Amino acid sequence: MDFLQSIILGIVEGATEFLPISSTGHLIVVSKWLGIKQDDVHIAFEIIIQLAAILAVIANYSEKFRPKYFSLWVKVFIAFLPLAAVGFILKDEIKALFADPYIVPIMFIVGGVIFLILEYFHHEGREHTKNVDDMTYMQAIWVGIAQVFALIPGTSRAGSSIVGALLVGMSRKASAEFSFLLALPVMGATTAYELLKNPTILSGANLPVLAVGFITSFIVAYIVMKLFIAFLEKFTFVAFGIYRILFGLLLLWMAV
Repeated sequence: MDFLQSIILGIVEGATEFLPISSTGHLIVVSKWLGIKQDDVHIAFEIIIQLAAILAVIANYSEKFRPKYFSLWVKVFIAFLPLAAVGFILKDEIKALFADPYIVPIMFIVGGVIFLILEYFHHEGREHTKNVDDMTYMQAIWVGIAQVFALIPGTSRAGSSIVGALLVGMSRKASAEFSFLLALPVMGATTAYELLKNPTILSGANLPVLAVGFITSFIVAYIVMKLFIAFLEKFTFVAFGIYRILFGLLLLWMAV
């Protein structure tokens, strides 16, 4: 992997991790377009750029780490548990799904259709929770259950958690912000698992290339989160639903 590839993938990770369009699906597709092999070097790179995205959440929401937000983090942990449990139990079956070239495009399309349906029936009068700090423990449980679907390649962790949050009466802004915070334990656990499974994976990596990818991912993720929230204050998720469908159709055409 060279510096240009590192920058491109860093941009892809930072731009898609917190949007409901599947960062994993985009990384898989872009890596193939760039001719990058799915080897240990690539795994090490993904660990680094995911860590950068985690730090971008912390930088954007540093005020949420004060003691008065303890209950919010309890809800984040509760929402994390279903995905952690199912992911651990079915890890082999989930890994096998990546071998099917049609899974990612189909789930892109399905996710897009779901967003369009949700927005068609959405009514702001049904938004019981405008602020992420006011969400209930029961809402956290349902969001956590919805996030389990993110284990299917192409579904999107952010997308599934946002859909779950919208269905339980959270506003678009609160749904997005909770998905940001929920990324911390999810991505943290994923990164830790990969490092424990491959403790020497970073030792043989090209550190300058990793550093460029890390910085790129952090900057882009930090900016995209702010732009995403600003976008949702004026617009809906319809654009993301349309994008998912179009991108999924493109991937489906390429897979045939």
